[in-house]
Amino acid sequence: MPRTPRAWQRMLSGRRLDLLDPTPVDIEIEDIAHGLAFVARWNGQTKGDFAYSVAEHSLLVETLFSRMSPGISPKWQLAALLHDAPEYVIGDMISPVKSAVGPGYEELDLRLTAAIHIRFGLPATIPAAIKKQIKQADRISAWMEAVEIAGFNAAEADRLFGKPDNQLTKGLSIALRPPVAVRTEYVARHHDLLAQIG
Repeated sequence: MPRTPRAWQRMLSGRRLDLLDPTPVDIEIEDIAHGLAFVARWNGQTKGDFAYSVAEHSLLVETLFSRMSPGISPKWQLAALLHDAPEYVIGDMISPVKSAVGPGYEELDLRLTAAIHIRFGLPATIPAAIKKQIKQADRISAWMEAVEIAGFNAAEADRLFGKPDNQLTKGLSIALRPPVAVRTEYVARHHDLLAQIG
């Protein structure tokens, strides 16, 4: 009799997260922050002595999103911070690989996203307008990353991601830090936003 393939992962918190049927009770922010701090964006093809992690990227996206939407509810800032949270267990795939893999990756991502959102008091599905704004902040972050650490020139980045508004990126730059520092900041920002939501 064939064995059913294992679909769960043991997390450092001790939780067992079922990747095919995730439940909010098995999700902890410390697991998310730890995983994301060790997942490299751009398949690790970035300049510097540390990988540019998904956790660092998520902090930048939340900052950009908040700049784009002054006074927006902390609930949606939290959604921006968590926009790539499923990657703590499914990894970060560059867009060409996602296209090649097909709908399976997206289905996993959607199920995990819904469970993560519910765990932290957000709706399972984010309103389309908010999702669009987060995606815009994500593209601005990708432009910054491309130019500053991934070897693209500005014209190439403009073509792929769109030229960002200089006012939105003013004073911001890409930080390359040890994973432990990024993990700590990610958890702290998460707690701060949850406290603001009340």
